[in-house]
Amino acid sequence: MTKAQEVYEQIEAMIASGEVKKADAFKTLAEQYGQPVDSLRGAYYQHKRVLDNGGTPPASGGGTRRTRRRETTSETAVESAIATLRRAIDSIDAEIEVAKERASEAQAEYEAMQASADERRTAIEEKIKLLEQSA
Repeated sequence: MTKAQEVYEQIEAMIASGEVKKADAFKTLAEQYGQPVDSLRGAYYQHKRVLDNGGTPPASGGGTRRTRRRETTSETAVESAIATLRRAIDSIDAEIEVAKERASEAQAEYEAMQASADERRTAIEEKIKLLEQSA
């Protein structure tokens, strides 16, 4: 089992449990592995692309392997254009999902910082008072 497959399966299992959102699952797994969230997210989507490609890893250039055509006909040109446009739609969907997860993570970070702001301010103000008294 590849690391990407392992990450994918663990994230999917956490999400399927219904207890965590995908963004939180990435954070939890990142803590367990001691790796950046983006690293695990990349591994997850790498394996997702393999699954979307029918279980075949992408060709060495990161794309899919194309068969060689002897001639271009209007029919094959249209089929090729449609396939390209469908891949573009899939890319947009993947970009939106990644952006949504980043936004969710940013929102969670904002809320955590906001929740601890008063406590942090108070602690710093107390230290300032101590320093001013000793000066």
